[in-house]
Amino acid sequence: MDFGETKYAHAGEVDVAYRVFGDGPMNLVVVPGIFSHLDLFFTFDLFCDFMERFAAFGRVVTFDKRGTGLSDPTPGAAQLDARMDDIRAVMDAVGMDRAAIIGISEGGPLSLLFAATYPERTNAVVVCGSFGHVEPGSEMMRMLEDGSQVWGTGQVSIELSPGLRRSSALLRRSLGFLERASASPHMARSLVDFVKNIDIRPVLPSVQAPVLAVHRAEEAIPLEYAREIADGVPDGRLVVLEGDDHLPWVGNTTAYVNAIEEFLTGSRHEVEPERGLSTVLFTDIVSSTSQNAQLGDDAWRRLLDQHNTLVREALDTHRGREIKTIGDGFLSTFDGPARALRCAKSIVDEVGELGIAVRAGVHTGEVELYPDGDIGGMAVNLGARIGAAAGGGEVLVSSTIKDLVFGSGFRFVPRGEHELKGVPGTWPLFALEGEGVDPQPVARSVDEHLGPLDRTRVRMARRNPRTTRAISRLIMRGADKSLSQY
Repeated sequence: MDFGETKYAHAGEVDVAYRVFGDGPMNLVVVPGIFSHLDLFFTFDLFCDFMERFAAFGRVVTFDKRGTGLSDPTPGAAQLDARMDDIRAVMDAVGMDRAAIIGISEGGPLSLLFAATYPERTNAVVVCGSFGHVEPGSEMMRMLEDGSQVWGTGQVSIELSPGLRRSSALLRRSLGFLERASASPHMARSLVDFVKNIDIRPVLPSVQAPVLAVHRAEEAIPLEYAREIADGVPDGRLVVLEGDDHLPWVGNTTAYVNAIEEFLTGSRHEVEPERGLSTVLFTDIVSSTSQNAQLGDDAWRRLLDQHNTLVREALDTHRGREIKTIGDGFLSTFDGPARALRCAKSIVDEVGELGIAVRAGVHTGEVELYPDGDIGGMAVNLGARIGAAAGGGEVLVSSTIKDLVFGSGFRFVPRGEHELKGVPGTWPLFALEGEGVDPQPVARSVDEHLGPLDRTRVRMARRNPRTTRAISRLIMRGADKSLSQY
């Protein structure tokens, strides 16, 4: 999809960067959170997929608030009334007389204040993972203060949205670059001080437009803040979704956008999932409950953290993509069965040195690719059942895998025909015994010290957004080798 070009709207003495895209019947203004960078955000597939859903039913404008991203710098964080003028300016620039305002995180109180001040320009308000105030001395207050001390490392984004840990190592490193490009450390501290002093609770009764608060149950921003907004406005609703990701474009974005679309339009359109060929790997710990009971919770948690670290290191090495964790197990995908087998063997062997028995199942087939990054379909179910049939320290594979890697030096031992729960028929399974081919070296990508390249990458995102987005897509899939060719 074409997400337009970055343009500028005049808001008093400040120029505000914005983009407008989509041709749906409804006007939508998306107000970003505490930091943003238009040229860079639109190189990330997760963000683009999220915005594309809005464009399916609306004409969308989003922007960088003054002092952040591509908008004019300011000495410190501007106050709410000045930031509110940013919304008015971009609406005027694109000819929107009225719109539904969607405020993300810190953009929520700004959106509500705009709705109370300009009721004639507001059709509805949606606040995503937001708040009306921050309680002094609260965990959220401490989180904000700690985050300002590590600004520019990417840690802030990961702490707010743990689902980002499932991304490739390169993407995780890119988050630090995104933070640095969006705001300087000084501005980040100023923004945190600004957020700590927000309190729009007295304004809530004056919001005439209907308001929807969407919140994930386990996210970093307490659910009580969203409930406070929904209860404080005359016409408020609260939708609580599963998950712990604060950023709405991370995690189950389908449920997120469905809730917003249904609130704004009265209906939702189901998105047909894309399909593609993929190799799925399931790993999990054998007899984890009894080991937990034997070791105690603290020791087991430390051991589990070591297990998770080793699994993720193996995925990075073999260009795997972590889809999600299921209990103490991992679901991952690969673009080739050989890499999946090498990764599975590495996990089983290395985790085994911790005294933990891991089993693994590998299968290749067509999978459904959901907008939130999850996958589904019969191939995924088969992979899970194959993994469940394995013993401790064993890698079981389907006949499809065995046939696909024929001639690659892998050796398999037949494990007979199996009835797999929920899957019709019987399935021949094979145990990976060893391999005669040394793993192919994985080309590592750009220097991890991104500082000298930051400005170059910003220019590339601005001048060649489609190319940069293509590179970002490769990063999301962990394709370090492909990225190094650009």
